[in-house]
Amino acid sequence: PPFTGVWMGDSKLCAIGVHCSNHITSHGLALNCCTDLTWFEHIVPCGLEGKGVTSLSHELGQHVAVNHVLEPFLDSFQEVFDCTLVSSEDPG
Repeated sequence: PPFTGVWMGDSKLCAIGVHCSNHITSHGLALNCCTDLTWFEHIVPCGLEGKGVTSLSHELGQHVAVNHVLEPFLDSFQEVFDCTLVSSEDPG
């Protein structure tokens, strides 16, 4: 608090959001793994003046690819939300 997302000090590592319009709800999550952070120099990320953006790669000082965090992230998501995720690539 008071801001949503996952923060490392004054820098956002993960953004989460929900949008509702015309009886349609969409939601999303953006975890910065190896993001080119220079793009954020041209905008006010999430509309928050004076706050920065960071990535796992930047914080850990080594390259962290999405495929390195995807499985553990999805496993944790299922555990926290007590659900089973189904991939659109799964047969049936």
